[in-house]
Amino acid sequence: MATEPEAAEPVVPSLVDRYFTRWYKPDVKGKFCEDHCILQHSNRICVITLAESHPVLQSGKTIKSISYQISTNCSRLQNKVSGKFKRGAQFLTELAPLCKIYCSDGEEYTVSSCVRGRLMEVNENILHKPSILQEKPSTEGYIAVVLPKFEESKSVTEGLLTQKQYEEVMVKRINSTTATS
Repeated sequence: MATEPEAAEPVVPSLVDRYFTRWYKPDVKGKFCEDHCILQHSNRICVITLAESHPVLQSGKTIKSISYQISTNCSRLQNKVSGKFKRGAQFLTELAPLCKIYCSDGEEYTVSSCVRGRLMEVNENILHKPSILQEKPSTEGYIAVVLPKFEESKSVTEGLLTQKQYEEVMVKRINSTTATS
């Protein structure tokens, strides 16, 4: 008796893949491989995370600490948002620093907003347990949540790459590093 081939089990997309569109900003501020990922929800909210290729997410890196203290007068932790119109939220430009990540090897990385808008919240959980930034960068290890202005919500993605464009950039990087080796 012939057995019927088993049908492949359908792949269920993750919560992030179902509800968010991934956008990428490679080489933020001209720093090679310091790529950021912006998860944009249909309600225009943007979640700022690190892209898979960011040096902090590479094997062998250990995060010593994370700081939302940008300067002596500016801390992202002091951001207090209230009301329907999100009063009190800090306004961010594309290059505004969100936090600094300090690694045990002495390296320091600054994570930028990559989108213009109001800072809704920062992820305080990564201050207490920095390892979740590496373990779950797109979910529990996010950096911050930014709400672009309604008028600018369509133009927010200008200058950002789609997942396919980003994958092409990654292939070019790999090919250029293997060609120079």
